[in-house]
Amino acid sequence: MPDLRLGRLPKVGVVRMTIILPEPLKEELDQYAAEHSRLYEPVDTAALIPHMLEAFVGSDRGWRSRKAKAGRARQRAASPASTMARSGAEGDGSD
Repeated sequence: MPDLRLGRLPKVGVVRMTIILPEPLKEELDQYAAEHSRLYEPVDTAALIPHMLEAFVGSDRGWRSRKAKAGRARQRAASPASTMARSGAEGDGSD
């Protein structure tokens, strides 16, 4: 039988968040957690949800593209300021 997409869970710091789920989704998550527990180690359904969300966000090409564009825009915005600071400092000493 093939492994599940999530695989073994890493140990990471956590933040508490409360969410509301439709009953059928909760049942599906419980079934997934049971199968994950059978293949790897016992795990609570709630412990799987952050890893599922991380996998979903990481596999969303549109999100990664927008995130990369935003990062490049921040770098461009920061770059002229640091260039001006360097040239301004050089200009002060040559007068």
